[in-house]
Amino acid sequence: MNKQVSYQLNKIIKKTSDKNLNNHILVAISGGQDSLYMIKLIEDLIRQYTKQKNNQINISYIYVDHQWRKDSYKQTIHVINYIRCIERAIYIYQLPKNILSENLSRVYRYHIITKHAIKYKNKLIVTGHNQTDKIETFLYNFFRGSGTQGTTSLTLQTKINNHMYLLRPLLNLRRDIIYWTCKRFNLPIWSDTSNYIYDFHRNRTRYELIPYIKKYFNSNIEGNLNSLLKNYYKDNEYIKQNTIKLYLISKHPKYIAINHHKLRKQNLTLQFKVIQLFCIHNLNFSLRYNKILEILIHINKKLKYINIKIKLQSMTLHIDKKWMYVTL
Repeated sequence: MNKQVSYQLNKIIKKTSDKNLNNHILVAISGGQDSLYMIKLIEDLIRQYTKQKNNQINISYIYVDHQWRKDSYKQTIHVINYIRCIERAIYIYQLPKNILSENLSRVYRYHIITKHAIKYKNKLIVTGHNQTDKIETFLYNFFRGSGTQGTTSLTLQTKINNHMYLLRPLLNLRRDIIYWTCKRFNLPIWSDTSNYIYDFHRNRTRYELIPYIKKYFNSNIEGNLNSLLKNYYKDNEYIKQNTIKLYLISKHPKYIAINHHKLRKQNLTLQFKVIQLFCIHNLNFSLRYNKILEILIHINKKLKYINIKIKLQSMTLHIDKKWMYVTL
């Protein structure tokens, strides 16, 4: 198995062990090569870890059947049989048959996995996303017009809440390496025919767009995009940190309000991000792009007298000479 991936996963397990987070680990799987590679990697590492530390780690697996194919139950049986061979618990969920949207299916899947983890007190969720998935997600979000935050949404480790983490240990590993490793260890890969349905944007990106770019434009497009994503991630983290600092400086110590005089002194991008954070943190919803631009135009006019009211769902956003605040 890949030594770098094993080292990273082992490091995270040790780190979470110090925080008592690794007593219950939930691994989200399918019958594909990524999941089988990850199962072997995790089982090998946990076996070594329990021998060294003499500490029992509870691992369970979760599989979500999208029911996109008539024979999807066969894949479910295949996954159940494989997990039974390694003597682990597995939980099976099914999505309604009428959900054919990739985005909606992904939302349902993450919702099911998170709710399951909360119910059974799993502190660490592990998924099998790899480097190829990261590049495909970047291209998909890029075509939708997402910014740096949207295009770098797949990260190695994500904090879901104060007691739960999401880990993607294969994120820096290419799909072809995973495939040949599975072949080497004779792992029973299930060929999912839904991966070849070109109505799904991800499949068309994987089998048409990326090969076309590699052949006619840049043979190392995946490596270049991976380097680009690393730089985007660093830039995005820098913007996030400065956004939080500016928000804490600008917000009112008692009321739901921010001082827009302090915002005006900063870069327009930071102003935009602070308003987004203000709404998410206090109102629990995200403003549309055009609505934030409207707010920025008002607060940057530098008029002597300002009294603006902007309707936000069931609330009203007020902008006066110094403060921007919300009322019902």
